[in-house]
Amino acid sequence: MKQLFLSVSDGSVNVVETPAPTVKENTVIMETLYSVVSAGTERSLTSFGGKNLIQKAMERPDQVKKVTEKMSTDGILTTVEAAFGRLKDPMPMGYTAVGRVVETGRGVTEVKAGDIVAAVGQAYHSEVNRVGKNLVVKVPDEVEDLRQAAFSALGGIALEGIHQAEVIPGETVAVVGLGLLGHITARILDAYGCDVIGFDVADKTLPHTRLKAFINSTDDHGAELARSLTHGRGVDKVIITAAADSNAPIDLAEEITRDRGTICMIGVTRMELDRRPFYQKELSFKIARSYGPGRYDSSYEEDGVDYPIGYVRFTEGRNVEEFLRLLATKRLNITDLITHTLPFSNAAEAYEMITKNPRHETYIGVVLKYEENEAKWDSVVKNAEAVLEGKKAANKRTADKRQLNLGLIGAGLFARTTMLPVMQASSLYHFKGLATTGGIASAQANEVFPFDYTTNDYRRLLEDEDVDLIAISTQHNSHAKFIVEALAAGKNVYVEKPLCLTLDELKRIEDAYKNSTGELFCGLNRRHAPLIKEIKKELQTDKIPAVYDYIANAGYIPPEHWTQEEGKGGGRIIGEAVHFIDTIQSLDGSELVEVNLSFAANPAYPKKDNAIITLRFASGAVGTVLYTSMGSKKYPKEQLRVFSNGSVYVMDNYVGLVKYGSSRKKETKLKQDKGIGDEYRYIFDVVSGKRKNQVIKDAFIGHRLLFEAMK
Repeated sequence: MKQLFLSVSDGSVNVVETPAPTVKENTVIMETLYSVVSAGTERSLTSFGGKNLIQKAMERPDQVKKVTEKMSTDGILTTVEAAFGRLKDPMPMGYTAVGRVVETGRGVTEVKAGDIVAAVGQAYHSEVNRVGKNLVVKVPDEVEDLRQAAFSALGGIALEGIHQAEVIPGETVAVVGLGLLGHITARILDAYGCDVIGFDVADKTLPHTRLKAFINSTDDHGAELARSLTHGRGVDKVIITAAADSNAPIDLAEEITRDRGTICMIGVTRMELDRRPFYQKELSFKIARSYGPGRYDSSYEEDGVDYPIGYVRFTEGRNVEEFLRLLATKRLNITDLITHTLPFSNAAEAYEMITKNPRHETYIGVVLKYEENEAKWDSVVKNAEAVLEGKKAANKRTADKRQLNLGLIGAGLFARTTMLPVMQASSLYHFKGLATTGGIASAQANEVFPFDYTTNDYRRLLEDEDVDLIAISTQHNSHAKFIVEALAAGKNVYVEKPLCLTLDELKRIEDAYKNSTGELFCGLNRRHAPLIKEIKKELQTDKIPAVYDYIANAGYIPPEHWTQEEGKGGGRIIGEAVHFIDTIQSLDGSELVEVNLSFAANPAYPKKDNAIITLRFASGAVGTVLYTSMGSKKYPKEQLRVFSNGSVYVMDNYVGLVKYGSSRKKETKLKQDKGIGDEYRYIFDVVSGKRKNQVIKDAFIGHRLLFEAMK
C-alpha cells in the first residue's frame, strides 16, 4: 500500500510503499476513500521540517533544554547522534478520513465489514488504515457527500471547543479566525441556535456561514462594534480558532468578552494572559484538548476502553458521532468548504499549495481521493534496488560469512534509533527482511535502513532460508512467542530484553533452546561495554569476593505507558532491571544464587518502579541494584561502584571511569558506550562459529531468580 510521510529533516513529503497493517484486538482495518489535508496543522509541520537546525531549536526551546541536560550526563557525541537520529524518522501525515471497513478485530461490535466509517486520530493519508474502535463511527446513510465525513476530526475539535466553552443556545459567540476550522465552528454554533460574530484579519466570509456580523480583527473599534451588536454587553463566549504567532487573538478576546464570559482556545496562538481584564471581568479561560475526552489516553484510543456516558457525555468518539448527526440531519453542510479534491497520487500538489501556493489558488478544504489499487493488499513489498544488489552479492556472502542476513520482527523506537544504526555501522549485518503488523513502523524503519523486503507476516522471515538471524524488537509480552517459534524454525535469535514476562514462558524458551540448532541472545548489552570489561579485567573475583552497587536513576514514566502495564511490558523492574543484574553477573563471573526485592512505599509513585534488589553469588560476593524513578534527570542515569581488594571502581553513565587504589586514575569518553556495538560483534562471532555462546545461561538464571523474587 501507499502512505504519505513527512521528512522532518528537510520538510519534504513522500509517498512510501509499505505492507498494509493487520488487524488487532479492538481495531478496525479500513480502506480509505477520502482524507483531509489540514491547511493549519499539516502546514505547520511541513514548515517546521523545512527549517534549518537553528530555526528548529529557536522554535522548540523546551527540546533544546532537554538536549543540553542530556549532554551533561551522556556525553556530547552521544546526544548529538541521538538528536540527529530522531530527525531521520519520517512522520506519518494526516489524521482524519472516511473509508470502508474491511476487517474488524476481536472486541469490535459497533461496525462490521462493508460499513462506511469516519475515522480520526489514527486515520493517516494512507490507502489502508488500522484504527482503534473508539476512533471510528459509522456514517449515516443520509450523508450523501462522503467527503464531508472525512472532516470529522475538525468537527470533533470544533465541538470540543463548544463544549469546553459551555455554550448555551441563544448566546452570542465570537469565532476568532475564519479558516476551515473557524467556518466549521461557526456553522455548528449556528445550528445550535447561537448568534455568531466572525473575526479575522481579512474578510473570509462565505455565503453559507451565517454570521450575525463580520469584524476585522485589526479594526481599532472592533470591541465597540462587538458591544453594539450585544446590547453593550460583549459576547458571551469566544472560541479562538486562529493559527498565529502573536498574542493578538487573546488580546482581542479579552476586550470583546462580557463580564464573567468564557474564552476557549482550539487554535494555535501565543498565550500571554494579561491579568487585569481577566480579574476585572472575572473571565474564564479554557483550552480544548483536540477532539475531546479520550484523546492521548492509550486505554481509550488503543485498548478500546470507553468512558461511561453517564460521566462523560461527549467523548472523542461521541463528538465525531455528533458531527455526523448534524450532517445527516442537514443542520450542517460543509460541501462548499471543499475547494479541492485531488487524487492521492497527486498529494505532493496539495502540500505545495498549502505551503508555497505557487499558483496563488484560493483554498479552504483540501481532500485527497483514493483510487482503486489491488496491490495495496500485498503482504510483501520488495525493495527493487536492494534485491538487485542482494542477487549480485548473495553467493559471496554465503561463502565467506562476511555478513549475517537479518530478519527483524518489530520496528519500534529502539530498533530504529539504536539497533539498526549500530548494526549498519558495524557492516556485519545485511538487512534482509522486516516484519511488522502496521504500515507506519515498517515504513519509518525501511525509509532510513532499507531492507530487501518488508512484510506484515513475520512467518515469512521464519520461512526464508537466507535469514541467518531473527531479531525481535516488539512489546515484551510477545517476546516468548516469537523466540519459541523462531528457535523451532532453526533460526538464530536475538531478542531485546527481557526474554519474557513469566516463569512458564521462560521454561518454554529454555526447552525450545535445548531442542533447537539455533543460538539465542538476549539484549543485555552492558556486560559488553568497554568500561565494564575494563573493570572486569582488573578484578580477581575467583580469589577475592567483591561488593557491587548499581544505581539506576531511571526517570519517571507515566503509569499509563505500556511498559508499566504488567500484561504488556511486565513493569519496569522486569523490563529494565534485568540489565543491571546481568552487568553485575558478568563482573563477578560466578553463579547468581539469590535475588531479593524490596519496593518503596511512596503513594506519589504507585507503580512498582522504585526498588532495591539484593544479589548473592556463589563466590560469596554480594550486590545491590537501586532502581528509582524519583530522581532528577540532571543526575546521571546509571552509576556502578565496585569494591574489591582495596580498590574502588566508579563507573559514571558509561562515559567516565575512576579507579581509587594506591593512586587515583580517571578515564573520560566523549561518547557514551553501553556495549551495543560489541554485543552485535559478539553475536556475529557466535553465529559465525568463531566463539561459543557463554552468556545465555546467565540470562536464564537472572530472569528466573528475578521472577521468583517478584512473586
